[in-house]
Amino acid sequence: METRSTPLENRPRLPRIALSKRNRAVVRALNPMLVSYLEASRDLCDTDSILFGPALAVCRIIGAKVSTTGPATGQSSAISAWRKRIEERIAKARALIGRLIYFRSGNNNQLVRTVRMAFAFDKLSFVPAGYNAKTDGAHR
Repeated sequence: METRSTPLENRPRLPRIALSKRNRAVVRALNPMLVSYLEASRDLCDTDSILFGPALAVCRIIGAKVSTTGPATGQSSAISAWRKRIEERIAKARALIGRLIYFRSGNNNQLVRTVRMAFAFDKLSFVPAGYNAKTDGAHR
């Protein structure tokens, strides 16, 4: 596979490899060969091309699976895990804000429990002392 002329986005995604003694030995054997090429490197894209070839060779030598069919596949098109976590937190925060606004407009018993649980989760205390005694008797 020719890698020097292949655009970066069309190169296969290389797998992560374990740092075993055998894998380190393969990498150590290839490192001295790269020195002259890296010294002649003109820019970052050229350096990337120089490093991609030996990385692909290491993967083939150790038997790691590399897809040779077109561009990188897998997680690059999917939503990353950190983005999913942030979006979930934003959705939970929006739902909680909606409940708090509803709570502020009028006390709904089930909603009061939800709000108390939300603040208990955050380890905040928003209910003044004696508030429960005043409201619990009024709603019965």
